[in-house]
Amino acid sequence: MSAATPGSNVAARLSFTDRYLAVWILAAMAAGLGLGRLVPGLGDALARVTVAGVSLPIALGLLVMMYPVLAKVRYDRLGTVTRDRRLLLPSLLLNWIAGPALMFALAWLFLPDLPAYRTGLIIVGLARCIAMVIIWNDLACGHREAAAVLVALNSVFQVVAFSALGWFYLSLLPGWLGLEQTGLDVPVWEIARSVLVFLGIPLAAGYLTRRVGERGKGRAWYETRLLPRIGPFALYGLLFTIVVLFALQGDAITSRPLDVARIALPLLVYFAVMWTGSMALGRAVGLDHPRATTLAFTAAGNNFELAIAVAIATFGASSGQALAGVVGPLIEVPVLIGLVYVALYARRYFTAPAASAPALAPAPEEDPAHA
Repeated sequence: MSAATPGSNVAARLSFTDRYLAVWILAAMAAGLGLGRLVPGLGDALARVTVAGVSLPIALGLLVMMYPVLAKVRYDRLGTVTRDRRLLLPSLLLNWIAGPALMFALAWLFLPDLPAYRTGLIIVGLARCIAMVIIWNDLACGHREAAAVLVALNSVFQVVAFSALGWFYLSLLPGWLGLEQTGLDVPVWEIARSVLVFLGIPLAAGYLTRRVGERGKGRAWYETRLLPRIGPFALYGLLFTIVVLFALQGDAITSRPLDVARIALPLLVYFAVMWTGSMALGRAVGLDHPRATTLAFTAAGNNFELAIAVAIATFGASSGQALAGVVGPLIEVPVLIGLVYVALYARRYFTAPAASAPALAPAPEEDPAHA
C-alpha cells in the first residue's frame, strides 16, 4: 500500500454525517450563538443549572461525548505507552513549559492594553486539555491508548501545578519583567473537581464497560457489536456540548465583536504554533503518525471548562477574563476540527516505525467519527 493511500481513502469511506462533520460543528456553534442572543435569559438559566459549581448541561454533553471514546481504549495496552519516553517527555515539555510560556508571550504581545483579556488568555494557556482533546484525537486517527495516558498525566499535573503556574505567570514573572501583576487564588479542590468530573467519570465508565463486556461476551463481540452502537454518541455529545457552551455566552460574544476579534488573534497563532510544532517534534523524534497526532492534539488543546470556571470564580461572570475564556472554545473548536483533516492528510508523510521502536498497537483505520 502506498504512503498516500490511507489519507486518500479516508474521505471515500466516510458516511454522510462524518464527511460533513465540520459543517455540523459550525452549525452547532451558530445555533448556540443564535440561541444565546435571541432567547432572553437562556444563558443565565443554563448557568444556574449547576452542582458544586459544575455546569450540568456542559458536564452531561462532555460525559456523553467522552464515554464512547474511552470505552474503545484497550486498557491492557497502556503499559507500552507509559514506557515510551519519546512520547511522554515531549508531552510534558510541550504542555507544562512550552504551552503556558507561548500563551503568556502572545497575550502580552497582542493585548498589552487590555489586562482583563490578557489575564483570561494566560489562564486558558495554563489549563491543559483533559476532555475534548480525546475526541479530536480519535477523529484524527490518533493513538487511543496514548491519548488516555497523556490526558491522565495532564490531569495529575493540573491538580499539582495549576495554582503554582498561575502565580508564576500572573505575578512573579511579570514582576521580574517590570510588567503589570495579577493575583490568582485557585483552591486545589476546584481543579481536582474539574478533573474528577470531566475525566474521572467517563474514564471509569469506559474502563468498566470494556471490562464487563469482554468478560461476558469476548473482545470480538465487544469491538464489532457493542462499540459501533455506542460510537455515534460521541458526535451527539460533542454537538450538544458546543450548542450549550455557545448559548451560555452567545449574547456576550455577539455584542462585542471587536473584542472577540482581538482575543481570537493570539489564540489562532497559539493553536497553529502548538499543533504544528508538536506534530513536527513528534516526527523528528521518530514517533509514528498515530502517536505524533496524539502528541499534537494533547499539546494544542486546552481545558476551557476549567479556565472559564476559574475566571468566573476569581473575576466574575461578566468580567473580561471570563469572556476571554469563552472565546477560547469559540476559536479552538473550528481550528482543531480543521486540524483533524490536516492530520489525516499528513499520514502520507510518516513512515512505519523502526523495528527498534517501542511496540505500540497502531490506531485502526476506521471512519473517524465512529471509530
